[in-house]
This record gives sequence, structure tokens and C-alpha cells, in this order.
Amino acid sequence: MRNFFQSHWKAIVALVLLIVVAVMTIRPNPASAALDLAGRMREHVRAIASEEHNTATPKALERAAVYIETTLRQAGYVPTRQEYEVAGQRVRNIEVAVANVAQGKRPERIFIVGAHYDSAPGAPGANDNGSGTAAVLELARLLKTVQPRAGTEVRFVFFVNEEPPWFMGADMGSMRHAAEMKRQGQNVEAALVLETMGYYTDAPHTQQLPPGLEGRYPSTGNFIAFVGTLESSKLVRDALAAFRGASDFPAEGLAAPAHTTGVTLSDHSSTAGTAIRR
Repeated sequence: MRNFFQSHWKAIVALVLLIVVAVMTIRPNPASAALDLAGRMREHVRAIASEEHNTATPKALERAAVYIETTLRQAGYVPTRQEYEVAGQRVRNIEVAVANVAQGKRPERIFIVGAHYDSAPGAPGANDNGSGTAAVLELARLLKTVQPRAGTEVRFVFFVNEEPPWFMGADMGSMRHAAEMKRQGQNVEAALVLETMGYYTDAPHTQQLPPGLEGRYPSTGNFIAFVGTLESSKLVRDALAAFRGASDFPAEGLAAPAHTTGVTLSDHSSTAGTAIRR
């Protein structure tokens, strides 16, 4: 496992996401390891999404943040915070990383795997986005001892304030994060954002699609989707191809203009990355 990152990063992303997808749609008689992982993820969702948690409910938002930090410390990380003030309260992005960077040097390339941890107004947020947060927590735990290739840093980032009224504004957590990385001149090679991964069904005619895309994608909501803008089309293609090469689980990709309904509805819009959804 320590030399896993010697292979191409896209294949690694496909494999770790495959683990997540497999346990979120768990079949009868799963292996004990998969069952344990599924149980851990369910516990994360219960802890994070037991109540509405956003700036309208600051104590609950703080409880979610503390749970994330505590879980990361238990995995052996020392979380860092990007704190800022909105609506008279302090909020924060939370970040940990695995890296292979010489002491005193800056990373040559940075990959971001992220999810927002706040919930929409009036909702506890089990799917949006307790599911994505749980997945990133487990990816961080599983990859703690991985050795990236030289000069590489992989950051696991938990964004605050993705939901309204902060979405696409200067105080959206991922916007703050992207602005700080730009200020520091850091080179982000790719960003993969895990979003609303908890909904799955084999029932027909359950998948909603943007206008004009009907008939081009499945009408059953039983697949994982890699979504990005036209600027991220290569990342979408590469990630989708790597995933399909590692799994027969249904997967689709969409790179479309930013004005297309739903294409920019997550934190990948801050970094020109790709959202991974169900």
C-alpha cells in the first residue's frame, strides 16, 4: 500500500472510489472488511447528519466540525483549520494531507479530494452531504500510510458553507479555500469533490436530467456520475475511464457548459474540478 501512488493518480482515484461505491450499495453476504467499512460510514453519517447543521444552527455546525476533526485525529492526522467569520460567527474548512515533499520544499502538484459538511436549510443532510463527508473521512483513513510519488501532496478537505445563502459567494468555504491557494501560488492539478452519494435505486424513471440530456443518459438512478464544466472535460474523461477500467459498476460522465442545470452545483465550481455524484 505504501507505494500505491507510484502508479498513475487516476487509477488510484478509481480504486478508492470503487471501495466507497461498493459498500454504499452493499450486496448480501459482503466480505467482513466491506461490512466494517460500510458500518463506519453509516456511523459517520449518523453523527454528522443527525440534525440541521449550518450557520443558522451554529452549535450543530460546530458539533459536525468537531466530529470530523476528532475522527481525523483518530486516524493519525493533525487537522489544520482555515477559519473565517461570517454572519457574526467563526466557521472553518478542515484539511489533512498525505505528501511526499522534501523538507523546506513546496509541492510540485496538489490533488484535492473534498466534500462539504454543512447541510441545506431545514435539512439534516444525510445525503447532501453526510454521504460525501463520510466517504472522504474513510478515504483519508485508508490512505493515511500511502506514499505519494515525489513532489506530490494529496489533500482531504472538508468545506463549510456550500449551501445557501453562501453558495457561489465569496464566503462559500471552497471559494475561500481556492482563493487562499491561489494567493499562495499553489499548483492544484485536479480536484475531485464527493457530493450526494447516498441515493441509489433500481426503480425506473427515477433519474432527473438537465433539459436537453434526456435519452442520452440512463433514466434509472443506479449509477455514479462524474460531472464537470467544459474546462474540466479532460479530467472528467480520464477519471471516468479509470473508474470504468477498475469496476463494472455503472458510471457516466458529463462535461458541459457552466450554465447547464446542475453542472456547477457543488464545490468543484470553485476549483474547476470534477464532482462525483449519485
